[in-house]
Amino acid sequence: MRYSLHPEAREDLWEAAQFYQANASNELVQALFAEFERSVNLLLQYPALGSLWRSGRRRLLMRRFPYSLIYRIVGEEIRVLAVAHHSRRPGYWRGRK
Repeated sequence: MRYSLHPEAREDLWEAAQFYQANASNELVQALFAEFERSVNLLLQYPALGSLWRSGRRRLLMRRFPYSLIYRIVGEEIRVLAVAHHSRRPGYWRGRK
């Protein structure tokens, strides 16, 4: 199993990191990246771990941060479509494939 990160999902993660950099600390930015990596590694081991959610997509809540990984399983690949904040711009990622 492998994963790919949609270019706009990469941008989502970058925007979250910039927010924490501007409003908190480098340590929190590093914790965000570590939690993202932990979540992706969990999905690589257990692809169906995230709850089934909207149009065949799945959602895995990140543990320490108010973000979810929105993803699809396509063959042997996990496609991370969004790193979505729980309350900002709901559903903005729906057009991503």
